[in-house]
Amino acid sequence: MTENVAKAIEIAGRLCDNAGRVVLGKRPQIELVVAALVCRGHVLFEDVPGTAKTMLARSLSASIEDAAVGRIQCTPDLQPTDITGLSVWDPVDRTFEFQPGPIFVNVLVVDEINRALPKAQSALLEGMAERQVTVDGVTHPLADPFLLIATENAIEQEGTFPLPEAQLDRFIVRSSLGYPSLEDELSIVDAQLHGHPVDSLRPVVALSELPVVFAAHEEVYIDPLLKRWAVELVRATRVIDLVDVGASVRGSLALERMARALALVLGRDYVVAEDIERLFPLVVMHRMVATADVIMEGLSGDELADRVWRACLAQAPRPEPTWDAEAATAEA
Repeated sequence: MTENVAKAIEIAGRLCDNAGRVVLGKRPQIELVVAALVCRGHVLFEDVPGTAKTMLARSLSASIEDAAVGRIQCTPDLQPTDITGLSVWDPVDRTFEFQPGPIFVNVLVVDEINRALPKAQSALLEGMAERQVTVDGVTHPLADPFLLIATENAIEQEGTFPLPEAQLDRFIVRSSLGYPSLEDELSIVDAQLHGHPVDSLRPVVALSELPVVFAAHEEVYIDPLLKRWAVELVRATRVIDLVDVGASVRGSLALERMARALALVLGRDYVVAEDIERLFPLVVMHRMVATADVIMEGLSGDELADRVWRACLAQAPRPEPTWDAEAATAEA
């Protein structure tokens, strides 16, 4: 393991530990968000209200010193310029001056994204994909790094606008937090007797340290067997009977990048098969369109993910290294 990778692992660990002081009992989800930051992706949390979706985003942003943080509360009257900013007439200079919107930050929390109109949702697309926004024909680069964490409720669907597939595809991972265990919920109640712990959270990582993590991500090793398996799994979604539209090439890219990022967050400089198994439903499921028959069955998200995983695994079995054949070749 190189010194650069070891340093990156230590930085990622600090972020996870600090966010875990606020969001109790949700270490796997915290690791996902930090992994998305490592590979410069974006995260969508879909869950019922009150499961600390926004708190997770706030605790991560509060853990990074000097990071600019923004928050957008989506409502049906939200306009695209409320996100990107707009050009305002300056009567003194007699020119239009660009006033940046809340998207010009390092960490942006978009709360209840499905309550915004599609035209407002689409204002996020260019920033998520190309890290820039175009206003009045002028392109403005976003901050580096730029992490978008969006939330949406799985209930209260009245007055909401489901995200189109093109925008869902921009999120490298979609997950949920779920309710805490009894003991964790008791700890949460005790921790908030005298205020919210996120208000006392102190940064543990400097913004200037993050380039070390980004560089180390490129050094994480993924065996060609595992890389091929990840691509074969994504390609399997295009042929199984459960799916009308399978995941695109962007799904293969996301799965490989997240696997290397998660390995780094978990303290390794190499990817194992379990990383791909863990990430497959979180990275690939929201990039597919199930058949009408499957939708009519009313399966839960976990049930559908399990069926798709088993069908894809049948098409692309887990690879096994041929140690004996390799040893025989080396001896010859």
